[in-house]
Amino acid sequence: MHRTLLLAGIIGIAITALADPAAAGWRDRYEVQGVEEDDMLKMRAGPGTGYKVILGLPNGTRLRVTSCEQTGGTRWCKVSLDGAPGLRGYVSWAYLRQM
Repeated sequence: MHRTLLLAGIIGIAITALADPAAAGWRDRYEVQGVEEDDMLKMRAGPGTGYKVILGLPNGTRLRVTSCEQTGGTRWCKVSLDGAPGLRGYVSWAYLRQM
């Protein structure tokens, strides 16, 4: 009986985590916005314009933000592509909108 209650409690916690986006880590999802139509947001190898550009991201690109830091007058966020989490870099916070 005790094992059954314990298992039911574990299953309940797992279902709650899946049903609650914040518990599942979804609150870190952002979308690129505000980039000029003929331009792209540059994903860079480090937090600053002096770092190599890895990829250009058009408006609407979905990202996951893992951390942010202030460098000079710009807030830079470490991100990964939502659809390709292995592709990581830094983008300016000014062009991100939380989903």
